[in-house]
Amino acid sequence: MNNQRFLINPPQLSKEKSLKTLVENRTVYTLNHCELNLFETYESSSSVPLKFNDLVVTSMLRGKKVMHLFDEAGFDYLPGETVVVPSNVEMKIDFPEASRKNPTQCLALAIEQSKITDTLNFLNERYPKEGKDMFWQLNYQNYFFYNNIDLATTINKLIKECMGTSSTKDVLADLTLQELLIRIIQTQTVKSIDEGLSLHANNPINEVTDFIKLNLKENINLKILSDKAAMSTASFYRFFKRELGMSPIEYVLNEKIKCAKKLLKNPSIQINEVCYLSGFEDANYFIRLFKKHEGITPKQYQLLHVN
Repeated sequence: MNNQRFLINPPQLSKEKSLKTLVENRTVYTLNHCELNLFETYESSSSVPLKFNDLVVTSMLRGKKVMHLFDEAGFDYLPGETVVVPSNVEMKIDFPEASRKNPTQCLALAIEQSKITDTLNFLNERYPKEGKDMFWQLNYQNYFFYNNIDLATTINKLIKECMGTSSTKDVLADLTLQELLIRIIQTQTVKSIDEGLSLHANNPINEVTDFIKLNLKENINLKILSDKAAMSTASFYRFFKRELGMSPIEYVLNEKIKCAKKLLKNPSIQINEVCYLSGFEDANYFIRLFKKHEGITPKQYQLLHVN
């Protein structure tokens, strides 16, 4: 999985005088079809239960907690990560490091089921997916993922609308909720592909993404990929972007960077060699793109991973 996490801008913490409790202090913003909850914790605690009647999209904003879901082992939950929890499912949460100086802050956005159903129906009618028996739907098994830039931007927008005072905030929040559901489905699709989980058998995206991964060193262009999917280039581009939330060429570059990161974990490999093996022809371009993606140069990344 791509390890890059995009952070959400955390709202200001509550003033100390207004805190009702030091564990999961809750501030609520209620709108027509959703409810934004901000939780803050200022002391370490464990097995704190939390449950919502609606589907809830949670995102970590500050600090760390350990999340227990579906009777599975607990996992660390950090800023830049999102967890989608179905309605009436109990979360149990530990706060191993929370303190006055190091509080945790997390948002939980509860979305009315009718809004989710209406949005999915609208998408399936207006933007039907390619292939037989293919529908827009949330995948409740795929509930934990890192925020990509589009998902983080959409959540930031929703926080702003929910906390705002504009008379049109319900309308704007509704539109942003639709966008959020699309972004979540796209992010889940990318994560499934990253983890080698097969999508619906009729989805041409399986064959295309497998082909990309196996041919990173080749000169892959839009024409080759659209032929692979047996579509015109224009239809294929629209289809790919709708499925994964990124263009085919952006996906190819992401895969090349991922390949480079794996290779760089070998301390003796040369940067030029990594450049060639991950499908880049020009070392300067590779270094520039890598730095844009990861925030550091390939050499710095390599040194970071020397045991």
